[in-house]
Amino acid sequence: MATLNEMIDDFGFLEDWEDRMRYVIELGKALPDLPDAEKSAENKVQGCASQVWLSVTSGDGADPVMTFRGDSDAFIVRGLVAIVLEAYSGRRASEVVAFDALDLFKQLGLLEHLTAQRANGLRSMIQRIREEAARRIV
Repeated sequence: MATLNEMIDDFGFLEDWEDRMRYVIELGKALPDLPDAEKSAENKVQGCASQVWLSVTSGDGADPVMTFRGDSDAFIVRGLVAIVLEAYSGRRASEVVAFDALDLFKQLGLLEHLTAQRANGLRSMIQRIREEAARRIV
């Protein structure tokens, strides 16, 4: 799986929208599968047209390090999930709350090309991640 900086660099070389979408699909294919046990109603992200699941774990303390895992049943959305997970996993809860991944998607040149449904699903996923982190800040 590519790091966030590698993804940013790679997207910088891709000028064509179709190439960017192919890369998003490749990122989705590289995303580890979420175990079926974690594809539960509790982990399902509401507001997404396709099915998206988000699993969250965190360390202890007042500002724990967050780990996110996710999956989707749609190729492009799975790639978007991979980018979001890379952007947020491994950060402290306070950093997760402060970071708006929508800005990242604008920087990557993806946000303006997403369908309204995909953009809404992306916003729902980001909101859910930030809410999960906010609940863990003491």
